[in-house]
Amino acid sequence: MRQEMVQREEAELRRSHQKPRSPEGWGLLLLLWYLAFYKPIITESHLRRKNMEFIFIRFSAWQYAGCDKLWAGLVTTLCDSIRHHFGALPLSVYHVMGTRPRFASGFSQKEWVLKTGTCLKLWGMLFVLGAGLTILLVALLVPGIKDHHALKVVGSAVTSLSGSGLALGAFSILKNLLISEKQKIERLTNSEKFTSQLGFMSKVRNEVEVLVDFLSFMEIFERRRLRVVLEITSLDICYPEKVAGVLNAMNTLLSEANTPFIFILAVDPSVIVPCLEQTGCMKGLADNGYLYLNRTVTLPFSIPEMGARSRLRFLEAAIQTREDLMYRIITSNVERRRAKCQAVPTVPSRQEADAEAVRCIHEAFRCLHDSTDPLARYLPTSGAHVRRIVNTIPITLRLLLHRAGTPGTPSPRAAAAWVVLADQWPCRLSWALQCLEDAWQSRPTPDFGARSLWSVFQENVGELSSLRQPLHNVLSLDGDPELFQTFLASDFPFTARDARAFLGVTVNLDHSIRHKMGLLRGLDRLQKATATPVSRSVQCPH
Repeated sequence: MRQEMVQREEAELRRSHQKPRSPEGWGLLLLLWYLAFYKPIITESHLRRKNMEFIFIRFSAWQYAGCDKLWAGLVTTLCDSIRHHFGALPLSVYHVMGTRPRFASGFSQKEWVLKTGTCLKLWGMLFVLGAGLTILLVALLVPGIKDHHALKVVGSAVTSLSGSGLALGAFSILKNLLISEKQKIERLTNSEKFTSQLGFMSKVRNEVEVLVDFLSFMEIFERRRLRVVLEITSLDICYPEKVAGVLNAMNTLLSEANTPFIFILAVDPSVIVPCLEQTGCMKGLADNGYLYLNRTVTLPFSIPEMGARSRLRFLEAAIQTREDLMYRIITSNVERRRAKCQAVPTVPSRQEADAEAVRCIHEAFRCLHDSTDPLARYLPTSGAHVRRIVNTIPITLRLLLHRAGTPGTPSPRAAAAWVVLADQWPCRLSWALQCLEDAWQSRPTPDFGARSLWSVFQENVGELSSLRQPLHNVLSLDGDPELFQTFLASDFPFTARDARAFLGVTVNLDHSIRHKMGLLRGLDRLQKATATPVSRSVQCPH
């Protein structure tokens, strides 16, 4: 994401020749000037901007697991991080004098419009204050007029009234400067009077809406798009009620159409799904936690099992944490310097790899758009599932191109078909992959890779039927079984070799489902083995 941010910044600078602003140094004074006297306008040129800045916020749910409302910890972390990123002063001034951005009328390219009313009010108050001070000074200093108490009263009254308006605005800014949004939400959370009323969530939401409007203001000022990326970790070690509260807070923050938030939810689904099914948030969803996650997550990314190279890297990182083995770090640094001195073989540039990836992505999407292609008839009718497929295909193709050195790299059309297969029938595909893995481990034959995935599924479908009770929630995720047969048997006859090639890059398939199937399958075979009577011939010792 940081590399993408730098590339977009350079491309936008070449396109528009406008450098982005920063709210630091002289930029802070300019920002305060715009906050006080100008209204931001969302123009066509602003909507065309592709440069973007990601604001990363890490939220560890375990740190807030002891509080009654874990979702309140998420919101307070969000408010506090944005306040620290931009500074307390700009956000405090925006609370008092800021204006929500509005869309331009027509094709005007003017991004800032003067606040005529604010300027007139300010100049009027300054004029009245100056007039009051003049009357007061004349009444106090000019001989012959000192004895007129009426002028002193008028001058004092005018000065006090005009000065109180300015003092009230300054006091409001100072109050927001000292009392942050985090403290406001914590005060609401600790108040039993508010937690028992329906207006409590609306007050919290109002604070979040102010932050969203402030981010829209800063987008126009900085001449770039802003996205707040919240990394949520350690959620799978919290209580079930806390897990449901955080996910509800996520859905609340993402409910707006143009929300600037991106959530990276790093959890173990095999732990999160039972937690969700124990709470009351599953009512109306047939108590199915997998279905709830599918409706919440728009880009699933299940990390595949760790390969041999990654295991060695992980082992090296673990060894380097040992104080008695710290010499390894010095040795690796010396080896790294030697490697830099040696000749490095030429590899394709990043631009060439990106161009090839874009070509493959376009080819895959053309297959989805082509009504004559059999793949188009398997597209889901749900908009959420379509978004998941569209988001997953580019990542799958880029991972395949990263492994382009291996022989038999699948085509973009086959990759798109595999993504649709994993999205529409996650349970049946996981079962076929688990049976394929068990067969490969027990009796690997040279011609086994040429077997079709459908034949492997057909051989073991009876065993899947016997396990339908513990796999009921997972089976309900699948689409039409007849379409699954047509997909694998005729339209896209993937082989076992194809499945192994795709398994390492399948990110939209929850691998915990396959692991659960492997455990259930092993337990079922163990029960059958213990239930089968074994006859033994006993020989008499005499």
